[in-house]
Amino acid sequence: MKSSKEEIVAFLEKEFPPSLEHCTIESVTPKAAVVYYHVDQRHQRPGGTISGPTMMTLADFALYIAILGEIGIVGLAVTTNFNINFLRKPAGDQDLRSECKLMKVGKSLVVGEVWIYSVGLDEPVAHVTATYSIPPRA
Repeated sequence: MKSSKEEIVAFLEKEFPPSLEHCTIESVTPKAAVVYYHVDQRHQRPGGTISGPTMMTLADFALYIAILGEIGIVGLAVTTNFNINFLRKPAGDQDLRSECKLMKVGKSLVVGEVWIYSVGLDEPVAHVTATYSIPPRA
């Protein structure tokens, strides 16, 4: 059972409101999602860039959104593997945009990838591959 963007936002507002504090879900489409992270000085690190943990948070959240869009609201879907390659320095004063695609959706595991961009730049700043575990359905 797939979930719409509106259903996912309603679920997050009720069950996990902090997840929406800095993130905006732009779209949820079949096996994909686009999510923005709104950065401020708390997300910057010395050198005028965005911290790695901020980019990792965005990627993990984008994967979660794409998964909920594909399999329905499953609150206990959890990350089991996460790999990130930092490709170039993101602009410290620009929001981040993630483009997530699910590569494999199985009964118990979902594998996806996320490309992260500084808004306004064409080249990606990071690439993530990750696996989520899906709990058994009752």
